[in-house]
Amino acid sequence: MTLAEIGATPRGGVRRIALTDEDKRARDLFCDWARDAGCDIRVDTIGNIFARRPGRNPDALPVATGSHIDSQPLGGKFDGAFGVMAGLEVIRALNDAGIETEAPIEVVDWTDEEGARFAAGCIGSGVYSGHRDLAAALVLEDAEGVTVGAALERIGYAGPAPLGEPGFGAYFEAHIEQGPILEAEGLTVGAVLGAQGQRCFVVTVEGVDGHAGTLPMAKRQDSFVGTAKMTVALTELAETYNPAAVITIGHVRVVPNSRNTVPGKTVFTIDSRHPDSETLERMEADMIRICGEIAKSSGLSVAFETVTRAEPIVFNTGCVDAVREACRQRQIRFMDIHSGAGHDACKIAAVSPAGMIFVPCIDGISHNELEDARAEDLAVGTQVLLDSMLAYAK
Repeated sequence: MTLAEIGATPRGGVRRIALTDEDKRARDLFCDWARDAGCDIRVDTIGNIFARRPGRNPDALPVATGSHIDSQPLGGKFDGAFGVMAGLEVIRALNDAGIETEAPIEVVDWTDEEGARFAAGCIGSGVYSGHRDLAAALVLEDAEGVTVGAALERIGYAGPAPLGEPGFGAYFEAHIEQGPILEAEGLTVGAVLGAQGQRCFVVTVEGVDGHAGTLPMAKRQDSFVGTAKMTVALTELAETYNPAAVITIGHVRVVPNSRNTVPGKTVFTIDSRHPDSETLERMEADMIRICGEIAKSSGLSVAFETVTRAEPIVFNTGCVDAVREACRQRQIRFMDIHSGAGHDACKIAAVSPAGMIFVPCIDGISHNELEDARAEDLAVGTQVLLDSMLAYAK
C-alpha cells in the first residue's frame, strides 16, 4: 500500500481529514514503515508522532524533519505527505549507506496542519511550540461537536509523551512550493528564507436598503457597489507593492441578499500578506484609508475588524545556508524564496533552528485533487534534505 491510496479520490487527490479513520490508517502505516527502518516511536499528548533513529550520542538533541499527512477535504497527495515521506527516505538512505550520525535523526508527523476539521491549522506544531495551549486545543470542536481530545482517543493517538521534549537541534521541512515560481524559473529547489506575515480583516460596509425598481441610481447608497469599488482598489494596491504583496477578497456576504432590494449592508474579508513587517503595516494603513475614501464618496460607512495578525517568519540563517550549500555542492539550481503559506516549520522556528526546502509543483496547483509533482524534483529535494540534516547531525 502507498500513502496516497489512503483516502484516495477519483481525480487523483486525497481526502484524509485530521483524526478520522483515514488519518489513523495513514498514521499506522507511517509508524509501521518507521519501525521497519529501525526507528523508535513516541506520541505526545496532542498526537504528534516522532520516529527516532538513534545517534552515537543519545544525549544530543535530534536533528528533525517532517510535515503532516492530513489533507484538505479534496486535497493533493503531495501537500505535507512529501515532507514526511522524504524524512523516512533520509533514514532509509542512512541505513543503506551504513552511516551513523552523532545526533539522533527524527521524522515527525504533526497533528492537523490543515485545519480542515477543527477550524484551526497547525494544531500539533502550535501546541508543541507553545503557540497554542494544550488544554484549549483539546477542546476544539468540529462541526459535529467532536473535540480534538475525543478524536485522538478514538483513533488511539492520545499519547503519553510530554510536549516539547527533548527539543530539536535543528528542524528542516521539505515541501512542495504550492505556487508557480520555481517552475516558472526552471529551478528545482527553493531555499526558504521565511514565511509571509498576514493581516486578515472582516470589513462591514453599510448603506441603506432600497427598492430595486423605484430608487434612482443617483440616490442609492448601495453597499455592494461600494464593496466592488473597494475590491478593485485593493487589487490595484497589491500591484503597487509587487512582487511580494498579495491581497485577497475571499468571502462576501450581501444583506438582505434579495434580487430586488438594493443591499444596505455587505460584509467581506481581506487576507493580506507580505514577508516584511513594516511593509505589511503600510499596506494595512493604505487599505483602511482607501476603503474609507470610497465609503465617504459613496455615502457609506465602513468598519474593519482584525481577525488575524501574524508576523512574518524568518528562518534560521544556519539552516538556510545548509540548504544553499547542499545545492551548491551538488550543482543543483536553486533560488531563495519566501513561503506564501503557513507550515509547521513556521511554528517550530520559535523553539528551534528551522528551515524549509521547496520543490516545484506542476502549474503551481495545490489544495486541489490535481496537485502533482515530478518524481525527479522530489528526489532532488529529498537529497538536499539529507545533506542539510547531515550538516547538523554530523
